[in-house]
Amino acid sequence: MRQVVLDTETTGLEVTQGHRLIEIGCVEIINRRLTGRHYHVYLNPDREVEAGAMEVHGITDEFLRDKPRFGDVVDEFLEFIRGAELVIHNAAFDIGFINAELQMLGRDLPAVESICRVTDTLAMARQRHPGQRNNLDALCQRYGVDNSHRELHGALLDAEILADVYLALTGGQTALALAGEDGGAQDGGQSGYQIRRLPADRLPLRVIRASAAELAAHEQRLQEIDKASGGATLFRKLETDEIANA
Repeated sequence: MRQVVLDTETTGLEVTQGHRLIEIGCVEIINRRLTGRHYHVYLNPDREVEAGAMEVHGITDEFLRDKPRFGDVVDEFLEFIRGAELVIHNAAFDIGFINAELQMLGRDLPAVESICRVTDTLAMARQRHPGQRNNLDALCQRYGVDNSHRELHGALLDAEILADVYLALTGGQTALALAGEDGGAQDGGQSGYQIRRLPADRLPLRVIRASAAELAAHEQRLQEIDKASGGATLFRKLETDEIANA
């Protein structure tokens, strides 16, 4: 399963007002593990960056002046994301800008949704945490993802942070530290545990199988429960269902 976590920065908020992409950042996840592969580019938008947008991401017109245009990089960008599941926070915003750039090229290029499945982590978070703040900073705090190095928005940095948030949000590649361990809960005291990503090189867990004596003791205990419950032992039913569905 290949996923690409994507974020963009733009000259302003409204694509309908002619605002353009100025940065694209992507990181790759395969089978719920970050691979280290990424795609990152700054773009010359051929227009000024709004002051309000510049306050958010800190990217200036002067910095972008010698950068490539979207048409210069579109083929390598599409090649990187093609066939992947795109994971994006507030996906409508980023997809809207990317599709607008594709249309402006006049090359009959496919819309992003036709070559990728799109997953919106903002929609996921709102469903899981209704009535709460679900921006990226709030999710980092809620799930114990370190974003202390994030002073300004940046597409690649935000994609890296979102990858950690997504893995925590979807319940994979995480470890729980109960309150009282490592100084207690790190999420403002709301949940009583901290979620931390397990290292990518973590060894597989050792499987310890029951001995013959332990299996015999287990069977004896089940027989006692069977007798006391009139044959209504739930574990027996689960065993029977598992064999039937094998």
